[in-house]
Amino acid sequence: MEKAMFGAGCFWGIEAAFRKVRGVASTAVGYSGGQTYNPEYREVCSGRTGHAEVVEIEFDPDAVSYGDLIEVLWRIHDPTTLNRQGPDVGTQYRSAIYFYTSGQEAAAAASKEALEASGRFPRPVVTEITPAAVFYRAEEYHQQYFEKNGVAH
Repeated sequence: MEKAMFGAGCFWGIEAAFRKVRGVASTAVGYSGGQTYNPEYREVCSGRTGHAEVVEIEFDPDAVSYGDLIEVLWRIHDPTTLNRQGPDVGTQYRSAIYFYTSGQEAAAAASKEALEASGRFPRPVVTEITPAAVFYRAEEYHQQYFEKNGVAH
């Protein structure tokens, strides 16, 4: 098993999308990329902790490649909006790929470059590609939020 971590707006929908991907063994939503130790949701939403809402994914690389996961990421959010996804605004909603290995970093950079060259989006892709930082698991009520609350996604 390997891990991947992505930020792409509100973590509820992002987690729901990745849970449907064949080869994804588990997901967890949380916070990463900030300065505050073990932040809580209210703190992250204030924008003062520096964290992004993220989903951490454990996946079987024999069933789904890291590159395939990045392709899912490109499909489920707008990577051209800085610190915003839909109605959610703030640095905690930034588009980000957090890599664990040099191979993941290279795959992310190549995928982003290919996406920009494709012309699929009329604006530049602003997704940051950053080394994975500490992942702080979000409060339990955020985990699999859509499933727990009967929200179709």
